[in-house]
Amino acid sequence: MKANWNGRIVADSDETIGVGGYHYFPPTAVRMEMLRRAPMTPRDLECPHGVQFFDLIDGDSRGERLAWSYEAPRPSMQQVDHWIGFWRDVVLEP
Repeated sequence: MKANWNGRIVADSDETIGVGGYHYFPPTAVRMEMLRRAPMTPRDLECPHGVQFFDLIDGDSRGERLAWSYEAPRPSMQQVDHWIGFWRDVVLEP
């Protein structure tokens, strides 16, 4: 599975995990240099899994809050602890 944003491959792995309709990538398969931690919102702080959103950066292009990771997941999401999920403008391809 590949995660494509702004014409660039942000993540590429055969070992993604699907949970709740989203695919999560292991951090080693993600171009982490393209991710920047987004400021936490009050709603983020309410998440029981310790969510951290990321903006995607590519040169002068910036996509806000297009990726996330659960940094303190409860047992139901433990299998994707610190893995990266993508949404909105990020296209997933097989």
